[in-house]
Amino acid sequence: MGRDDEDGIPCLWMRGGTSKGAYLLAVDLPAEPAARDDLLLRLMGSPDGAQIDGIGGADPLTSKVAVLGPSSRPDADVDYLFLQVFVDRPLVSAAQGCGNILAGVGPAAIERGLVATTGAETEVRIHMLNTGEVALARIRTPGGRVSYDGEARIDGVPGTAAPVRLMFTGIEGAMCGALLPTGRAVDELDGIACTLIDNGMPCVILRAADLGVDGTETRAALDGDAALKARLEAIRLEAGPLMGLGDVAAAPVPKMTLVSPPRTGGVVGTRSFIPHRCHATIGVFAAVSVATACTLPGSPAASVAVLPEDEVFAIEHPTGAAEVLIRRDAAGAVIAAGTLRTARKLFDGRVFPRR
Repeated sequence: MGRDDEDGIPCLWMRGGTSKGAYLLAVDLPAEPAARDDLLLRLMGSPDGAQIDGIGGADPLTSKVAVLGPSSRPDADVDYLFLQVFVDRPLVSAAQGCGNILAGVGPAAIERGLVATTGAETEVRIHMLNTGEVALARIRTPGGRVSYDGEARIDGVPGTAAPVRLMFTGIEGAMCGALLPTGRAVDELDGIACTLIDNGMPCVILRAADLGVDGTETRAALDGDAALKARLEAIRLEAGPLMGLGDVAAAPVPKMTLVSPPRTGGVVGTRSFIPHRCHATIGVFAAVSVATACTLPGSPAASVAVLPEDEVFAIEHPTGAAEVLIRRDAAGAVIAAGTLRTARKLFDGRVFPRR
């Protein structure tokens, strides 16, 4: 039974990784998806490019929602549904997960009493409802409380914070049914060599140079390149059915990711579109999918990547690099992936959707 009245709705507003969003309990929202989505649009202030009458930040990275509840499966501690609230369209999408907002789920679950602390560090098993997989998060909880202060630093976020270590297994084909939905490491779409891949996030990965850019352009420059964006969208629409996603014209997946040689000592350079605006950084699961693509011989990513000697893949993006941990078997196949993120509680109170 949701609450949409003059008393407001309990809301924990958090930064998770390089995103911000509202962390809400399922019990406080309408159970029926259409009613829930209507409420979230009014809560965020969409559709409006400025989201002036809501708590959204006028950017896809700051117009996100995590819905939490008791776990519906025995091998997890909490259920997590990610919802992307579009800024300038009356649309709420559950078509994908979000690894950045995921970083705040463990702390939020503890804050809301869904998970009890177990010592100086608490492991939280998170059932990601968007994909059906379970992620393991390790949260610092000295004295039985979440600690947000620490020494971990991630590019795209100023300062330091407590580390949130995330590990994923079994995420290949999370939405598409297979790591490589077409069974190939390379497909040609609109005359461009692409890798259609899903290791936690459906992505189309293609060389920036093949589209006439070098991959070091600013976010603003790429967002202003109408011809480039039209070409990317044509390829994306062609890729959707090939990836088992159907007509993706109104869907936020697959993500389009341009790759280029690394410039700052990482494995590969990226410019990721989500899906129509260039990402200020890169999503966690998109970074995992890109890192995985770098290990595929003959793929566009492999052709420009400089593979590390250890398991740490630094995926460069417009404001730094995202570190992805990739574990491979003796044959070189990726068997697990992880990342280090940070999170911070920004405020805890009640939010009042416009009526």
